Amino acid sequence: MLDLRPQGLQPAGAVYAQLPPARAVEFALQNREAQLADNGALVAFTGALTGRSPKDKYVVRQTPSQDQVWFGPVNAPMEPAVFAEILDIVRDYLQARPQLFVHDGYVCADPAQRVPLRVISDKAWATLFAQLLFRRYAPGESAPAQVTVYHAPELKLDAQKFGLRTDVAVILDVDAGAIVIAGTQYAGEIKKAIFSYLNYRMPQQDVFPMHCSANVGPAGDTALLFGLSGTGKTTLSADPMRKLIGDDEHGWSDRGIFNFEGGCYAKCIRLSPEGEPQIWQAIRFGSILENVDMDPVTRRIDFASDRLTENTRAAYPLEFIPGIEPTSCGGHPQTILFLTCDAFGVLPPISKLTPDQALVHFLLGYTAKVAGTEAGVTEPSATFSTCYASPFLTLPPKRYAQMLRERLEKHRVPVWLVNTGWTGGGPGVGKRMPLALTRRMVQAAMAGELESVGFTLDPIFGVLVPQSCPDVPTQLLTPRLAWKDAEAYQLKAKQLAEMFRAKEQAL
Repeated sequence: MLDLRPQGLQPAGAVYAQLPPARAVEFALQNREAQLADNGALVAFTGALTGRSPKDKYVVRQTPSQDQVWFGPVNAPMEPAVFAEILDIVRDYLQARPQLFVHDGYVCADPAQRVPLRVISDKAWATLFAQLLFRRYAPGESAPAQVTVYHAPELKLDAQKFGLRTDVAVILDVDAGAIVIAGTQYAGEIKKAIFSYLNYRMPQQDVFPMHCSANVGPAGDTALLFGLSGTGKTTLSADPMRKLIGDDEHGWSDRGIFNFEGGCYAKCIRLSPEGEPQIWQAIRFGSILENVDMDPVTRRIDFASDRLTENTRAAYPLEFIPGIEPTSCGGHPQTILFLTCDAFGVLPPISKLTPDQALVHFLLGYTAKVAGTEAGVTEPSATFSTCYASPFLTLPPKRYAQMLRERLEKHRVPVWLVNTGWTGGGPGVGKRMPLALTRRMVQAAMAGELESVGFTLDPIFGVLVPQSCPDVPTQLLTPRLAWKDAEAYQLKAKQLAEMFRAKEQAL
């Protein structure tokens, strides 16, 4: 009886809406969309595309947003007439399918900022994913959708006809609140399309949208952890000593911090119960595993395998993590950490930034790729993603940097740079920073334990390095002391510092 006419749909087949997880799993298994693992998780495989397609993202050149949108490589412009034709094709495709699955929910935990949404797909597992990642209404609660996702993962658009780069398209009309996802089964596109939409909408409400995790301590102190994929946002925010607000996307309003989402989408390559016990325990019935390797007979998951992709994922609701902050909100942050996986092995494991340095590093958004993770990459390579969120930004980066500047000045929040990558050299020479020690340094920063230990100025990067940290070997804190070859350290450190300067000048 669900009325989809507001979305321009009059389906010929059955429509299933607001399915409980068990029913959604049944449909996904019945339709051979996914399989069941021995731990109870639903396992989906997304075919050739096991990650996002950032070069296939388009934003409709529409009034009034066109004067604000950051058009270019990140947001390719699309004319309204072209989008209207594509939307008609997608609607025709969906309403002709034998089954449609609908999830109604919302984003933004702060009631003053709530944005109702609707996700429509012909895949049951995709709407279960939306149910896990977005916020869920209480029984009897609902609201008309302000943004709709039309999800047609197996529909291939005519790239030549519509001027697309490929037959994959993620298209946002931020004025109409319409999102089309076609040609890709990777579920992360649903999550990040909504985040891109919020990166336009939230600044209109004077809310700073952030690609970060957040948690809150026993004293009510909120901390933010910014970082690109693989730098440890999810792992380090899941701390049994603190309550998790969220692992990936948040807003900062004049009331404080709030989670956009209602679930987590964790990278799970090489996941172990010893290293990340909270995430390990969250993967059970009612969760989704994406592109993980699984024994076809025993259905046992091999988290160490990257046979299908390095980008294996787990989706689960926040309540699967013990000790979460039930409101998904927190006060104004008292600590901000920028996480970077430095594969050169030259950045200090933790250092304090001045407000001006914090803005520079925010705009740089540095991390590094490790040799061997991509074809042709034979040594560490620097990666820069402005605001730690370049693929999801809808407005120019300096708009977000200005919002950060205003909040740092008003609330006087200390900002720390944390290297979760290598020490003593890059891969093959040095070693990966031990997670337990990184966690201890992060905890010390959040608890204010580093404010009185004394600092040393790093002569190459100009950051302040703590002279000590409880339970962390002092030698580890100074990168050059961890290198056996002091001359090799100087060469690599200066090389990375020059990359920073060149990128900063280009901003």
